[in-house]
Amino acid sequence: MIHADDRRASLERWLAARLNGARFSLAPASEDASFRRYFRATLEDGTTYVAMDAPPDKEDCRPFIHVAHLLEEAGVHAPRVHAQDLQAGFLLLADLGTRTYLQELNESSAAGLFGDALDALVRWQLATRAGELPPYDEALLRREMSLFPDWYIARHRGIELQEKQREALEHVFGLLVASALAQPRVYVHRDFMPRNLMVCEPNPGVLDFQDAVLGPITYDVVSLFRDAFLSWDEERVLDWSVRYWEKARRAGLPVAADFGEFWRALEWMGLQRHLKVLGIFARINYRDGKPRYLADTPRFIGYARAVARRYAALGPLLRLLDDIE
Repeated sequence: MIHADDRRASLERWLAARLNGARFSLAPASEDASFRRYFRATLEDGTTYVAMDAPPDKEDCRPFIHVAHLLEEAGVHAPRVHAQDLQAGFLLLADLGTRTYLQELNESSAAGLFGDALDALVRWQLATRAGELPPYDEALLRREMSLFPDWYIARHRGIELQEKQREALEHVFGLLVASALAQPRVYVHRDFMPRNLMVCEPNPGVLDFQDAVLGPITYDVVSLFRDAFLSWDEERVLDWSVRYWEKARRAGLPVAADFGEFWRALEWMGLQRHLKVLGIFARINYRDGKPRYLADTPRFIGYARAVARRYAALGPLLRLLDDIE
């Protein structure tokens, strides 16, 4: 078995060859909820790169490389891949810096930063072509939501659902899947949130895009504003969503002509994501030994409650949340 420190030593040898023997220092660059690790390689002249360590038995670098190319083609700032070794699971990437949206967002910066993010999102969606990304289909949507009863309810809360509760949850899942599949399909980053956006030039730099799919047009919008680590009041989320909708319409993207219809689809899409993330954060804790994500589960319960409360059809979910919480 190859341990993490052995992989780091292998990565350093690989980097030395890729950098033509130039002397460099290596330091952790960021944490990841997956098995990937990132290191910042700093050369003596101050030039920096980011090295990705993705154990090939657990991670596949090919989607990252492919989506990086799609983003570049779309005019979106993503890290260029300078070197790759798919067999070893190593990539050498351009460094987009250390300033994340999550760190930089505040009352005065939000309008400008989110404006840039929405412009980038529209460019990404406009570049959509069939056959480039896997579909965000019913099987994937349901597989994601099943993480909620399997990991959050059963494992984290220690609750076994009764038959009527399971039926109610399945009914809500069906409504959310139908809403998602009825939406126009575009390129979906799938984690387009402040933690994965970098403040840089051109702004923003976009990271963590390897799970991109072809899917519902509202997905990345709601991911941006109903974030795992940062919450905004509903009035602001509504205002920013209107701004996206207006940009998208001007650009010719296939958003609903009626904003109310678009908003409902966005809220229901967000709920699908919130349920998925509740399951993922529990799984990361119990399976992968990374407990810090559990601290943000109340935020997602809050998001889910708010949406379920606004729509009568989602009432069964609200009652279920009352029961398990």
